[in-house]
Amino acid sequence: MKYTEGSEIRDAKAPSGPIEERWEKRKFSAKLVNPANKRKLHVIVVGTGLAGGSAAATLGELGYNVTSFCYQDSPRRAHSIAAQGGINAAKNYRGDGDSIYRLFYDTVKGGDFRARESNVYRLAQVSVNIIDQAVAQGVPFAREYGGLLDTRSFGGAQVSRTFYARGQTGQQLLLGAYQALERQVAAGTVTMHTRHEMLDLIVSDGRARGVIVRDMVTGEIERHVADAVVLATGGYGNVFFLSTNAKGCNTTAIWRAHERGAYFANPCYTQIHPTCIPVSGEYQSKLTLMSESLRNDGRVWVPLRKNDSRAPGDIPEQERDYYLERIYPAFGNLVPRDIASRAAKNVCDEGRGVGPGGLGVYLDFRDAIGRLGRDAVEKKYGNLFEMYERITGENPYDVPMRIYPAVHYTMGGLWVDYDLQSTIPGLFVIGEANFSDHGANRLGASALMQGLADGYFVLPTTIGDYLANGPYEDVDEEAVAAAEIKVREKIERLLSVNGTRTPDSFHRELGKLMWDYCGMERTEESLRKALERIPELRAEFWQNVKVTGTAEELNQVLEKAGRVADFFDLAELMCLDALVRTESCGGHFRAESQDSDGEALRDDEQFAHVSAWERTPDGPVLHKEALEYEYVKMTQRSYK
Repeated sequence: MKYTEGSEIRDAKAPSGPIEERWEKRKFSAKLVNPANKRKLHVIVVGTGLAGGSAAATLGELGYNVTSFCYQDSPRRAHSIAAQGGINAAKNYRGDGDSIYRLFYDTVKGGDFRARESNVYRLAQVSVNIIDQAVAQGVPFAREYGGLLDTRSFGGAQVSRTFYARGQTGQQLLLGAYQALERQVAAGTVTMHTRHEMLDLIVSDGRARGVIVRDMVTGEIERHVADAVVLATGGYGNVFFLSTNAKGCNTTAIWRAHERGAYFANPCYTQIHPTCIPVSGEYQSKLTLMSESLRNDGRVWVPLRKNDSRAPGDIPEQERDYYLERIYPAFGNLVPRDIASRAAKNVCDEGRGVGPGGLGVYLDFRDAIGRLGRDAVEKKYGNLFEMYERITGENPYDVPMRIYPAVHYTMGGLWVDYDLQSTIPGLFVIGEANFSDHGANRLGASALMQGLADGYFVLPTTIGDYLANGPYEDVDEEAVAAAEIKVREKIERLLSVNGTRTPDSFHRELGKLMWDYCGMERTEESLRKALERIPELRAEFWQNVKVTGTAEELNQVLEKAGRVADFFDLAELMCLDALVRTESCGGHFRAESQDSDGEALRDDEQFAHVSAWERTPDGPVLHKEALEYEYVKMTQRSYK
């Protein structure tokens, strides 16, 4: 796949000066909209997870007219509800040395020095406000005996800064955002459309002015226009088919925006989570995440001997390899996710994996139960243990859990500036749908932090600077009609193929190809193979996919087919981005670029930049945004 290099891209909205003052400086310089004018302005928010739900609620509270869309039957079903372990905040309740600066540093280092300093520092600053907001909403965070909020540790940190509600933190935070959203629905400032899927972006006079959506129940194609559009539609991990994402998670909304001119940044940065239940069969449709919080008390190990088929209880202590504690003594089992995942792959590649096919390692709570007692462990992790037993039939109180890495989170996404605005004026992108805060690897418990930071605190300030110049002129009817025609033509094309293969069969084949060639480890050879095979598979899809039913009804096969079509295009860009970035960093591990210890080897001279891809009729164009570090020094990461 050929590409060309374009002009450099720069974040013109990022303030200068002392880093701790930049966000306040930007907030003061942003234009304001008076309350009477807010009532004249209309914002569309697509997605109702933590980012989208909190953004719509806050914008409604501020007085804007908001139209909100989600493809679920309720905002409560957004995938944010699956986040389990906790949310980071630099409160330092433990008095263990945490601070805003330390959270900032841990996040930049955890992202392998491929994130923007200004964005990450702002995230650390805002984190302390998120906890106060959530507590005020009634989120039932765990508390210590004295009544203070409890915290625990997560990967990539040596302090306890993660606030949690047992193993259901995402659910509780989402319910908090949901009740705030529903309050605005009742007040009339937010209009909610469930079971609607965004299928195109309306761009008029160079600005994002609306969306084309499909009513997933009736099949009706609808037009909705506004003064600005916010995408909060999550990540694209389902390109791999098997992932920890809900089956409905997809890339269609952000890919449509990319086709309309929004740059796509760092698509190769995908996170492999080390704590997932291993694949159990050939026909499995998704994977289940076991919270990273379990690594607080669970010890990760494999047998010392290859092909050791003994039950874990029959393997004596001296014949066990607690490999994370051995290799990374300073952080032990709490190394960042990318490092823990590769370490698990390495021991399994050596033939020391456990379970079916040798693709698993043990996560053992024997010592924690002996130290704390079963009741204490159950209070912390009881619902997670119950979930594991229901899925596997094994009781983790009696035998160790078996875990293996799986696709989880995507650090790449649409390029945005400091204001969270894309390269299309009026199109704002928040949460996992953008690329802005995590670099090449996300620290655990930072997804909830970013989603709520963007939705509650950042976007409501920065979008006002854009909307202060509105209301904008009427939307060009030709632009709206053209977007609708494009949507209808694609639906008709999918229905007319009438081949012999299901969309799921193509998705499964694409996912395996991506996992094998662009998964935990990439090479030039594997990526070139993928770039040869993806166009062939895409061509076969458009010649042989079978979409049953019609467009004028509830048709989940049609929904899946449209999403799989987009995954083909995205997968190609992901592999191209991975091929061009001939370094290893974070979740992007090129086998040709590793040090003598097998650790990721960055090339800061050539690749200390964001790769922002533009889609053109002549092929992809790569724009580079230089990453400059004033407050942290780029060093080889060490967790030893």
